[in-house]
Amino acid sequence: MVVNVEQGAVNPSIGTLLRLSDALGVGLPALVEPPHRERAKLTPAGDGAVLWTGAAGGRGVLVAGTEPPDVVELWDWTLAPGEEHTSEAHSHGTRELLQVHEGALVVTVADETFTLAADDALTFVGDEDHSYANPGDVLTRFSLTVYEPGVGSGHRKETKHA
Repeated sequence: MVVNVEQGAVNPSIGTLLRLSDALGVGLPALVEPPHRERAKLTPAGDGAVLWTGAAGGRGVLVAGTEPPDVVELWDWTLAPGEEHTSEAHSHGTRELLQVHEGALVVTVADETFTLAADDALTFVGDEDHSYANPGDVLTRFSLTVYEPGVGSGHRKETKHA
């Protein structure tokens, strides 16, 4: 996979990027953002790393993040009507917080489903399979923060693919 990514033959999934970043002992932000050493880093509007695009135009944009070992990521997500993004389980101890800004969002964590409207928020464990879906007929936009402790310590769960 790494060779294919290096040659530009494939675009890695978010799950693949997470496995690569953990194997390298760096957080996802360090893998996709240019290095910086300033006290603060400004990400101008439109300059985040687009790491997921949906078939109908949705996007998952990593807009900010911290360095290991305890990585915090800030995402800006849009899902077009009917779009869904499925995420593999992250490393043990991962937590996610999200707030819906526009539209409606259905979040499934393992076998639990939550339906959120604009301005609703949800906190959940990210170390189980989970998904985000737009059940409505208008665009859904939400902010997502992911806290992943101990990045680089090699404790990410292995997942099996059918």
